[in-house]
Amino acid sequence: MSIRVLRPGLLTTVQDLGRWGMQRFGVVGGGAMDPFALRMANLLVGNDDNAAALEMTLLGPTLHFERDALVALCGGDFRPQLDGHTVPTWRPVFIQPGTTLNFGLATSGCRGYLAVAGGVNVPVVLGSRSTYLHGKFGGHEGRALKEGDCLSIADKSLAVSRSPANWCIGSMMPTYSDSPTLRVILGSEFDWLTNTSQEQLFSAEFEVTPQSDRMGFRLSGPMLELTAPRELISEAVCPGTIQVPADGQPILLMADCATTGGYPKAACVASVDLPLAAQLRPGARLRFSVISLAEAQSLLRERDVDIARLRVGLDFKLSRRDHVANSPHGREC
Repeated sequence: MSIRVLRPGLLTTVQDLGRWGMQRFGVVGGGAMDPFALRMANLLVGNDDNAAALEMTLLGPTLHFERDALVALCGGDFRPQLDGHTVPTWRPVFIQPGTTLNFGLATSGCRGYLAVAGGVNVPVVLGSRSTYLHGKFGGHEGRALKEGDCLSIADKSLAVSRSPANWCIGSMMPTYSDSPTLRVILGSEFDWLTNTSQEQLFSAEFEVTPQSDRMGFRLSGPMLELTAPRELISEAVCPGTIQVPADGQPILLMADCATTGGYPKAACVASVDLPLAAQLRPGARLRFSVISLAEAQSLLRERDVDIARLRVGLDFKLSRRDHVANSPHGREC
């Protein structure tokens, strides 16, 4: 084994980018709540975007490394320390065998991601290594990590990583906030809301309540009312969907949401802003602003282009370090 869990934290699970293509069978997509942070952590250590990593929530774990590893920590700030020394985030860090990596309470954001070069080596279940807690499958034994668990890391050459890495993702780092404005696309039942409720959805502030989890965030704010009682046959839903239940308090669906739902869909958060939502903790407040579908698609394409450019740059740096590590003099020529 490569990583031993000394303390599991509040909720630490193995996640990748999700179990896509299975929704027609009723299997949720799942995966990382903040897929951008997961992808960045994986890129920084030379992994594929979809490699399995650890997702921590509010209070991080304490991990003992039994072998050398190249890691990257992205997402919320969990004040990581390596044998008592502060560890930089959003950049690769080399860890020697026998050292302990400790995470504390998140000082900003809600979820952090620890990627290890090679990826966390757990079985693939239905096309993914993600943990689905309600289904009790995937990840490490279908559950959150607990004290005494041992995780293995897939084999990957670390020859390039033994000297300090001097790069990070720079301007692509997201600006997490406890009071973001999330961009949304109007939902298919938006017109079912009264004129007043339509206005309140985009003028009022909503609070994330403690009754929130990976399935969805229950929000507290002005009561959203329908023009008349209406029934809706269950339809497909996805992460980002904003549902309006009978009590008028909206629900923002997140990574582990069901594949279908029967509440009216007032709007849907643009995929590019879901990482901002994922970092909200209970008590955080948020607002919504409307954009068009075309604008949402354009924003997502721009981000994907930025990520592709970053990958090219990091691949060049990693290959160059590999050349240096294998040169007779061990330095750049």
